[in-house]
Amino acid sequence: MPKRVVSGIVTSDKMSKTRRVEINRLVKHPKYKKYIRRRTVCYAHDEADESGTGDRVEIIESAPLSKLKRWRLVRVLEKSTEVDVAALRAARKGATQAESEAIETAHAGDEAGEEAVVEEAVVEATQETAEDTQETAEDTQETKGE
Repeated sequence: MPKRVVSGIVTSDKMSKTRRVEINRLVKHPKYKKYIRRRTVCYAHDEADESGTGDRVEIIESAPLSKLKRWRLVRVLEKSTEVDVAALRAARKGATQAESEAIETAHAGDEAGEEAVVEEAVVEATQETAEDTQETAEDTQETKGE
């Protein structure tokens, strides 16, 4: 009997070399004749860790690899285009930390100068926030007037 080859979407890539793949299908209800969405969950072996959450993948049946794994990853059909917001925030936070470290190293010997730079940055940020608030208020008044 030939091995089944199916395609599905990776829903979890948190395990090492293991992917949770969901295979969605429509089933007609026997009594009401309405189509219902059903899914099959398969655990697939991904030796190279090449797939990620949201990717469409092709998997093939295999001999049991563990308690749950009965499938192997054949190939990634389509990479996910979803954006990981948590990773972006962490990268942005790392960038601001790098900027603050650069300021500290630039003013390493001059503590008073560093305090002045920090105070200037706080004043600038406060002024920018005030300007943004004023612009938003003006925009709101313009839209109410129209």
